[in-house]
Amino acid sequence: MKKIKIFDTTLRDGEQTVGVSLNPYEKLRIAKQLEKLNVDVIEVGFPISNKEDFFASKLIAKQVRTPTICAFSRLIKKDINVAYNAIKYSDKPRIHTFIATSKIHRDKKLKKSQEEILRMIYEEVSYAKNLGVEVEFSPEDASRTEFDYMIQTIRTSIDAGATIINIPDTVGDSLPFEFYDRVKKVYDIFSDEFSSGNLELSVHCHNDKGNAVANSITGVMAGATQVECVVNGIGERTGNAALEEVVMNIETKRKYLNAETNICTQELYRTSQIVSELTKIEIPKNKPIVGSNAFCHESGIHQHGILADSNTYETMNPVNVGWVGKKFAFGKHSGKHAKEYLLYDVLKT
Repeated sequence: MKKIKIFDTTLRDGEQTVGVSLNPYEKLRIAKQLEKLNVDVIEVGFPISNKEDFFASKLIAKQVRTPTICAFSRLIKKDINVAYNAIKYSDKPRIHTFIATSKIHRDKKLKKSQEEILRMIYEEVSYAKNLGVEVEFSPEDASRTEFDYMIQTIRTSIDAGATIINIPDTVGDSLPFEFYDRVKKVYDIFSDEFSSGNLELSVHCHNDKGNAVANSITGVMAGATQVECVVNGIGERTGNAALEEVVMNIETKRKYLNAETNICTQELYRTSQIVSELTKIEIPKNKPIVGSNAFCHESGIHQHGILADSNTYETMNPVNVGWVGKKFAFGKHSGKHAKEYLLYDVLKT
């Protein structure tokens, strides 16, 4: 059974949610909870972006020991140096470098040729690698990049020393079967490196069309062994793949996927609550896994089934995700069974 690493980017991509601004000590509190959750990698921020991000990244690198501590960086030496100086205190430091590779980004945003971008990838990934840290490379907007050119950028980054290759669906454009095909082709082309353990394949999916979790899971099916996600699915625009949803899809379908994670699932609900509290983003009641209605039943038919055997209408045990809430709600759809159960419970006490 393959182990899927959970790369949490709540403190970087999640904080890019409109209206969210975490101070360094709030970030540290979340990072310590992520350590309890047993995530494999914490992306602590974008240190070059501001002094607070640098300080927070440094603070976490010094105090959070178990996960890999990762800093985000453009393919610019100044960025890389600042990222390195922020996370060099970690026992397991990583720099996550990226550059946009799709034609629209090359032409409109970067105004650089394919050849210029390839030179930048080789020079800057080599530079980061020579600092003595693990290097992850992302071709930004990979899902809209010409496939052959995307492969060139990946090969160049590997030649320069990158050991984690991340395929981002940056604008949430892909359908699940499209994303599967792209990731599978990448896996097949570099299969020797992936199967030897010298290279790791990662996916990073946005939720613009509501496909982030599905795309992440198809990425796993295509060969990815790292999934990048965010607690509560927050992030740019409509957010990222929700960590709790990715984890529980893998957990409940581990035999089908032949995969598992290291996550302590009993900490999922608490982690969700902490992130909600500090970001001031309310969790929707019907949010999968962690919403207040996630394991609550009003329909009499459903209540009857749950009282007979919870597996009738629940494929997960709420205890296993640390969920706290009311099991039954009473309304016009409720039946006699739950009412009798409630009355018996009251009389018994």
